[in-house]
Amino acid sequence: MPEPVRRVEIFTGAGRRRTWSPEEKAAIVAESYGEGASVCAVARQHGLTPQQLFTWRRQARQPVEDLPTMFVPAVLETTQPEPSTAPAPRRRARRRSQANGIEFEIGGVEVRVGADANPRAIAAVIQALKAGA
Repeated sequence: MPEPVRRVEIFTGAGRRRTWSPEEKAAIVAESYGEGASVCAVARQHGLTPQQLFTWRRQARQPVEDLPTMFVPAVLETTQPEPSTAPAPRRRARRRSQANGIEFEIGGVEVRVGADANPRAIAAVIQALKAGA
């Protein structure tokens, strides 16, 4: 007995290739490295084949030798608490991941990275942003 059809996709209009901006690719690649994410599920969610997403991930890991080494200014913002005569209320301990992290900008895109971020995902995002800059 033949198995029933489970999913059918119908493409209408001109069969042109889709184009993805470097920012879109970087976001999809970073999503594929997320906690509990599977490449197949992320690819399906964005209308890609898993092979295409694996190719983007491999390209994001490759060093970009044509770009010169760049240094960016690091800005550390600190705020001084206002002096108070009343005793300070007890605070709950903050999670380390909320207190530590870095923020940088590549090609006009701001990126904030928490201390508990996946290093492979960070590297993939940086490489994708560099490639698009």
